[in-house]
Amino acid sequence: MKYKSNNNIVYSCKYRVVFCPKYRRKVLNNGVDERLKELINNICQDLHVDLIEMEVMPDHVHLFLEVDPQFGIHKVVKRIKGISSRILREEFSWLKSRLPTLWTNSYFVSTVGGAPISIIKQYIESQKRSE
Repeated sequence: MKYKSNNNIVYSCKYRVVFCPKYRRKVLNNGVDERLKELINNICQDLHVDLIEMEVMPDHVHLFLEVDPQFGIHKVVKRIKGISSRILREEFSWLKSRLPTLWTNSYFVSTVGGAPISIIKQYIESQKRSE
């Protein structure tokens, strides 16, 4: 296992993160998906977060990140969702008419090896709007 250091601690903190658009609407397409990938890459670089893997589906985002534990995974997710929501809603005005906000308030996070794929899928399914 490879470890990192921030001069205070030596760490290997890898996380799976999943979050969905509000009501799990399938809006991450038609160029939004590619722009979102660019934004996530840029935000991770700015925060010195290793983006190991990224999947953007029409109704959810799945990230595999390595994060300095002193900065924290919550701050990373909050920044990714906040910055991307603002920029995407500015650049793709049709998102404003489809959704009151781009992202749900919740997200799923698990340390690597800590959650089977069935639990991740259960979270994604739970984000559908009950009608």
